[in-house]
Amino acid sequence: MALKRAFRLRNNADFQRVRKQGRNVTSRLLAIAWMPNDTTQTRIGFVVSKRISKHAVRRNYIKRILSEAIRPLLPELSGNWDVVISARGQALNASLQELSQDIEHVLRRARLFTAQYPVNGVSNERGG
Repeated sequence: MALKRAFRLRNNADFQRVRKQGRNVTSRLLAIAWMPNDTTQTRIGFVVSKRISKHAVRRNYIKRILSEAIRPLLPELSGNWDVVISARGQALNASLQELSQDIEHVLRRARLFTAQYPVNGVSNERGG
């Protein structure tokens, strides 16, 4: 099931603004860029370039998997952010579980979770 429309970045100008002006963190599978927004909630956008796969079907599949992986984490994100998640080359062969763990890892490194969000029974009160 895809993210609800209210939680998605849809405007190309928003994608460009976040990628150029926002902060970023990378991992083996993903790169994220984020910056505060002036809306009442966090919005997420996904990017899978043609370098990852020349087939739109494969790129859209990766976007759906990423959407599924981040959906349970949305209530735990602090503040109002615009986040762009870009898939890297190895994401093409990664499982949902691997992508979920990687998304959680990069969001934690970006300190976008609420302070009370526990992972594996450990609180994130000191920034993780």
